Amino acid sequence: MRHVSSSRRQFLRAASSTAALMACSPLLAAKKRLPNIVLIMADDLGWRELGCYGQKHIRTPHIDQLAAEGMRFEQFYAGAAVCAPSRCILMTGKHGGHAFVRDNYEVKNPAKGIFGGQFPLPAGETTMAEVLRAKGYATGCFGKWGLGGPGTEGGPLSQGFDTFYGFNCQRHAHNLYPRYLVHDLKNEPLPGNTRGQTGQTYGPQRIADEMLEFVRKSGDRPFFLYYPTVIPHLALQVPDEEMKPYLGAWKETPYKGRSYQKHDTPKACYAAMITFLDKQVGRLMATLRKQGVDRDTLVIFTSDNGTTHLKAQVDYTFFESVGPLRGLKGSLYEGGIRVPMVARWPGRISAGSVTDQLGIGYDFLATFAEIVGAPSPAGCDGASLLPTLLGKPVEQTQHQYLFWDFAGYGGQLAVRMGKWKGIRRGLRKKPAAPLELYDLATDIGEQDNVAAKHPEVAARIAEIMRTARTEPAIARYRFGEYGG
Repeated sequence: MRHVSSSRRQFLRAASSTAALMACSPLLAAKKRLPNIVLIMADDLGWRELGCYGQKHIRTPHIDQLAAEGMRFEQFYAGAAVCAPSRCILMTGKHGGHAFVRDNYEVKNPAKGIFGGQFPLPAGETTMAEVLRAKGYATGCFGKWGLGGPGTEGGPLSQGFDTFYGFNCQRHAHNLYPRYLVHDLKNEPLPGNTRGQTGQTYGPQRIADEMLEFVRKSGDRPFFLYYPTVIPHLALQVPDEEMKPYLGAWKETPYKGRSYQKHDTPKACYAAMITFLDKQVGRLMATLRKQGVDRDTLVIFTSDNGTTHLKAQVDYTFFESVGPLRGLKGSLYEGGIRVPMVARWPGRISAGSVTDQLGIGYDFLATFAEIVGAPSPAGCDGASLLPTLLGKPVEQTQHQYLFWDFAGYGGQLAVRMGKWKGIRRGLRKKPAAPLELYDLATDIGEQDNVAAKHPEVAARIAEIMRTARTEPAIARYRFGEYGG
């Protein structure tokens, strides 16, 4: 796709010119009001953990309805295999080889009981929130941020959001009954919570309530709602009332607790957490209808990466969380990065449609920019998915390849090029690790390494791995895998 060669300041100034931008978007030039955009991102939700993707044990009727009324992507990917880099890639529209954040890295806060957040996204980056706010959108983020502590250059209020409510720091979100949640730049105490197994106020409930209030207060101004929910990321915690429908449904092996809170019925709790998230999606859709903006709102649901690999807490085999795919969270095999993606936009996206179009988290910024008539920021690697969403596949720009550069879990690189998938693992200890090659058209489970049979394909992918990446600015720091 064409890149705009300009500084960040020039981009934002140019984006403020409504007349120029509307000329870039014939699709929307005749509309008086730009559409609302809602981006819901689950945390560690696997490819097959929704009913609309084949889940048999967990009930997700509201998300399934989104898919029934819109479009379901069968080949959509997260930009990374863990939290912080996936969020960076999504926000900035840059693939892992160009993104600033390529692993989880926490910055400690010296204050006792206060979390510091992750390494901050630089001020020089342009986010989707900035692109949309320059077009007059009210922008709100509700959930888990993970790209810089409050008041830093990477904090949500410094990166284009008018308001933020939730867990700024990823490790803070490892308990869903926190002592406080962050509201803009302040810590809001939650009385009755001690970061124990239960408490008085369930964090995800408070976040959802604030998210809905943002929608109610939007008025006539178009809004961008980013809802990076903390569910179903561990710990296993949900209000008792939410768990009742699943208690006794399956044989349970209690989790005794180690890195996260213990739980006697982990299967029931995990299922209840996902159903709780589904209920919040239902509440959101009901609020949009009540506000009269249901048909003027694009709603997208996806996940930041695959299901957690901690089987004692989440029995991914029982739930068939990633179906036939190989790998889980932290892996660049398909199970770690192929994720659900559904999009609903009445009157524009055909109900009940399914697509095999390749898409990835760094496509969202380009998609939203085209919808509102804004240029994509300089350096954006994404391709707008708007033609696919509108049922015009012949107009869809195709990626030459999808690219992942992930510093965590030993260091990994991956490339998807058509039906081919190349991956190299263990690069920290073995920089010259061999390239594995898989034909996803016949081997979706990545079991048969055909690199020796197709040396010319393997060579092309190896060259992409060599040339498509730059060293991140934080490469000099020691990356940590704790906090995602």
